[in-house]
Amino acid sequence: MPDSKLQVIPLGGVGEFGMNCTVLRYGDDILVVDAGMMFPEDEMHGVDIVAPDFQFLRDNLKDVRGLVLTHGHEDHIGGIPFLLSKLNVPIYGTPLTLSLVERRLEEHDLADSADLNEVAAGDGIELGPFRVRFIHVTHSIPGAVALAITTPLGVIIHTGDFKIDLTPLDGVPFDLHTFAEYGKEGVLLLLSDSTNADRPGVSESEVAVIPRFEELFQRATGRLVISCFSSSIHRVQTILNLASRAKRKVAFLGRSLNNVLEIAHGHGLLSIPDGILLRPQDIMSMDPTKVVVIASGTQGEPMSALARIAVDSHRQLKISPGDTVVMSARMIPGNEKAIYRMINHLSRRGAHTVYGSMSPPVHVSGHANSEEQRLLLSLVRPKYFVPIHGEHRQLSKHASLASHMHGDRLHSTFILETGDCLEIDEQGARKVEKVPVGRICIDSGTVDEVVEELVIRDRRNLSEDGFVIPIIAIDHLSGTTEGLPEIVSRGFISGEDGAGLMQEARQVVAKTLAASSAEEKGDLGVIQEKIRVDLRRFLAKRTSRRPLVVPVILEF
Repeated sequence: MPDSKLQVIPLGGVGEFGMNCTVLRYGDDILVVDAGMMFPEDEMHGVDIVAPDFQFLRDNLKDVRGLVLTHGHEDHIGGIPFLLSKLNVPIYGTPLTLSLVERRLEEHDLADSADLNEVAAGDGIELGPFRVRFIHVTHSIPGAVALAITTPLGVIIHTGDFKIDLTPLDGVPFDLHTFAEYGKEGVLLLLSDSTNADRPGVSESEVAVIPRFEELFQRATGRLVISCFSSSIHRVQTILNLASRAKRKVAFLGRSLNNVLEIAHGHGLLSIPDGILLRPQDIMSMDPTKVVVIASGTQGEPMSALARIAVDSHRQLKISPGDTVVMSARMIPGNEKAIYRMINHLSRRGAHTVYGSMSPPVHVSGHANSEEQRLLLSLVRPKYFVPIHGEHRQLSKHASLASHMHGDRLHSTFILETGDCLEIDEQGARKVEKVPVGRICIDSGTVDEVVEELVIRDRRNLSEDGFVIPIIAIDHLSGTTEGLPEIVSRGFISGEDGAGLMQEARQVVAKTLAASSAEEKGDLGVIQEKIRVDLRRFLAKRTSRRPLVVPVILEF
């Protein structure tokens, strides 16, 4: 097909963090790279998950040859259940990545029908006119790969998420040699991770956190509670190794953390020293100086393990004076207020809290800084360059970096928006007409609960299931409440049945308040989430409907 054109179409992951999904089209053949999700923005009331709108792929179902995955983070695989619910295509990824995908698919009863195909770094596959080679890269999760995709017009390299870690904990360094080989042979297009394009210098290796953790283990006089991302398997391995040397036992708290670590251990990616594990229910009965707790909840999510620990509502752990709590993760922009509120609660309990930037660090990024991006560009020497994975400020910085690189190979750099179509042929590269794209908003996390944009706007006033607003007056000093809560509903239920149901609903909210501590009542984020969850569960059970529940707390 000498007259066919190569098209590159991002369905997500440009101008935003999350929803990474890129479509490559040559003639009548389509290859999809990643299918991620993102968490909702504040104004998306009642929405749990946001994924790319895959209508473009459904419209071209017969042309889709496969989905190729770079790694197992949710912003790269979280949209797969919603893609497979509409079209079943073969999926290719490394063993850990596919195991994480399979766990997600099991939640939606899609695992049995999925066509999952394991690959390893160095392997190659053919999908229509695309020959895909998997290249090992270092990142904050094992099993990450870049893709060298050979097309009739030339080679496209898609980096996935990466950093150039020359001293990784697993001993397998970034495969600079293979990138350099492709650079010598000639690369048509480079699509490269831009997450840290606005950070100068070189990102620190994962081993950089070890000195800080060694110091924390030596200085901790009570329990050591460490929170990290569930996928930070190398970080968990470091903690396990140090705990073993310090003769401390380790307990894991958090469902997502336990799920990921179970999968990683099954693949031999996590080594657990004999006799080191501690059951969560035994934490409080152990000598505090012999305990390490690894907990999920780095971003202050209201119902996460660490958030509940911070307000003494966790069943297995209560913070005592002298305990040390370590936040071994970055603060995702927008979450700072919730995280600092959680840290304040921990401090009130006498915990020594460790967080933020320091040297040696307690956390290092999994993404390349600008000097690593410059090195990759100089190795690959692409003819065309498209920065991906980041907001516009990162894309712009990365594009500027590429434009200032010396050499005569780089013809053009393009900053794409979601739905833009970059078309390449023998005459060159150019943006052409956009394809229809958008977002699908998922309610309750099921593939069938898609919420249209119009409904999201309507939910601000009156949603398809109505809304219920419990109004609670709480003394912000003592945490006491004034009488039964009032409940206002619109578009949900009316008449005598509605009056009776609302009276029962008032009792449900009252019971939630009675079971909450004064500090929980004083924390608007925590108490609102508890009321929302309990009341929504009650209303769904009684009516099989899911109204938007928006608790309103009046402090006096």
